[in-house]
Amino acid sequence: MNRTVTLDKVRNIGIMAHIDAGKTTCTERILYYTGRTHKLGETHDGSATMDFMPEERERGITIQSAATTCVWHENMINIIDTPGHVDFTVEVERSLRILDGAIGLFCAVGGVEPQSETVWHQATKYNVPRICFVNKMDRTGADFFAVVEQIHDVLGANAVPVCIPMDQGPDFHGIIDLVKMCQVRYVEDPKGTYPVDEPLAEDYRDYAEKWRKYLIEAAAELDDTLMDKYLSDEPIEESELIAAVRQGTHQQKIFPVLCGTAFRNKGIRRLLNAVVDYLPSPLDLPAATGTLPDGSTAERPADDNAPTTALAFKVVSDNAVGKLVYVRVYSGKLESGTYIYNSTKKKQQRIGRIFRMHANHQEIIDTLFAGEIGALVGLADTVTGDTLCTEDAPIALENISFPTPVISIAVTPKSHADRDKLMIALGKLAEEDPTFTVRVDPETEDTVISGMGELHLDIILTRLKREFKVEVVSGAPEVAYRETIGKKYSHEERLKKQTGGHGQFAHILFDIEPQEPGAGYEFVNEVKGGDIPKEYIPAIEKGFKEAMEAGPKCGCPCVDFKITLTDGSFHPVDSSEMAFRACAVAGFKTAFAKADPVLLEPIMKLTVSTPEEYAGSITGNLCGLRGQVQGMEKVGRNQQIHALVPLSNLFGYTSILRNMTQGRAGFNMEFAYDAPVPAAIAEKVVEERRKQRAAQGK
Repeated sequence: MNRTVTLDKVRNIGIMAHIDAGKTTCTERILYYTGRTHKLGETHDGSATMDFMPEERERGITIQSAATTCVWHENMINIIDTPGHVDFTVEVERSLRILDGAIGLFCAVGGVEPQSETVWHQATKYNVPRICFVNKMDRTGADFFAVVEQIHDVLGANAVPVCIPMDQGPDFHGIIDLVKMCQVRYVEDPKGTYPVDEPLAEDYRDYAEKWRKYLIEAAAELDDTLMDKYLSDEPIEESELIAAVRQGTHQQKIFPVLCGTAFRNKGIRRLLNAVVDYLPSPLDLPAATGTLPDGSTAERPADDNAPTTALAFKVVSDNAVGKLVYVRVYSGKLESGTYIYNSTKKKQQRIGRIFRMHANHQEIIDTLFAGEIGALVGLADTVTGDTLCTEDAPIALENISFPTPVISIAVTPKSHADRDKLMIALGKLAEEDPTFTVRVDPETEDTVISGMGELHLDIILTRLKREFKVEVVSGAPEVAYRETIGKKYSHEERLKKQTGGHGQFAHILFDIEPQEPGAGYEFVNEVKGGDIPKEYIPAIEKGFKEAMEAGPKCGCPCVDFKITLTDGSFHPVDSSEMAFRACAVAGFKTAFAKADPVLLEPIMKLTVSTPEEYAGSITGNLCGLRGQVQGMEKVGRNQQIHALVPLSNLFGYTSILRNMTQGRAGFNMEFAYDAPVPAAIAEKVVEERRKQRAAQGK
């Protein structure tokens, strides 16, 4: 099978923004104008193509990123529509990891909102070139130039308009294209809204010249030929200006800004043109870099004839076809019916079928070429972050990092017969979502699920009932506390049991010491001279990992410490893997308890956007919640308050804020770091956990 378009005409883009900025509405218009759909879907009435989950249609929000492909002026555009709610930031994270470009969507009234800032910095982390689209220009209070200024000031980005509005607010009826220097008036008739390019009216001449000069100056700084022409007052061709802005966009030195209103079908065609003109194809970006088995690095260019290299960035359980693995192909090609090597798992797997996705609909294709995005069936052992490659040219691409879950609840099936169904369902959901985890509490034997927020877990419970037909009883949300240590401690543990016949013997010496916050767990083996045979070392580490799942203070997972195995001994008859594993478990519990165990709680970065008259009350309330106000700034017409607040005090904050501000304020929060719980509060937490266990009779 041959390519349908050449690689230079492929665009892999995402649409990202704060919740309710209009991402899905914008995507629906793109699909309509490219001929991918023949009816406009709307989020408010549950008919949006990209919001296909029942939970998305009921709530009017995007929960899962959805992929689709469309064609515009002979260019293939692969689009991923991402969620705006912070609880589902994992969908943005893994999408940006594999995209070549993105559209940053901003509300013309709200401007740079909290989640806009979060996703912008995520895109910066992955070096994703961006263009900006100021949406909802028809709303009362819309201010295009205030949003451009916020992109400059709040995001630190060189926002350069390539289109400007002729009018703003309810009078918005057209834009001025600064590249073509024409005005675009939108005409509405029973068949739809159509743009009409017209010569620039004299009333707009000075206004347009001012902003075109700004655009040319920004582009000329990156192009010597353009600079010479500009300084010599020579006319600048449209193609020259597009090429210079394109170069600046790829280097992330320029972020072109357009405007329109997706709901009113204005500005979308210009946005599609900008995607083609300014955002990069796979050929415009550096080759993918990975690690070879010997530890050295290598590049994989975007070339169909290069060794195959692809990254699995998303896993979905589909009722019709089973497990779908979404992949981005960086080099070579993937063909249905062939074998591919998973270098992360070191396993060869057979590709059953290949799909080009359109939301939840699949189009069967034979081949995925370099630079393309699709979904594979048949890769049972592949999970998010795995690298797929040619077996005789193995390589491992950089994995995707995900935030740690911060909130937990215990779940129990209503029917004992559903217990197995529950564990299978939770396993599938955890495979789909790396920020959703499942564990069994070793003391209470409760099944505990953890996620990024109350909404995240609420969606999980809804999906259990709706998709997997499992009814569960859930407890109240709990903070995902963790435990660490405050000092280094050296410990010797000896296990010696004689039960008739072969006994059990194991002897280990190790140091346990604290590490920097966020460093996680590290195991180092410094045993020399065969005092402990090598085959027992993995069993010792396994014992430590098993024990660290429940710390001594209140049974929470243990983090941020290092264990160094220094010495030990064995018995030629009575020693075994089981004995050394049990010895490590007992030794860890004793050593951790003597190394000044500390209870940690998640601290959330909270951003509240509020009318100015409520700012004082909100900051006072945050201080009462053990919050630390980091600063305030005026963004648009509102004040933004930035604070660090313990998650334990933020349950129900939506209602608190609504009551304080008559529903006029909103907030966004994301995990910042784990911090020690104050001693008095830690005692209460530990006591409550003990009472819970006692009440359960465990």
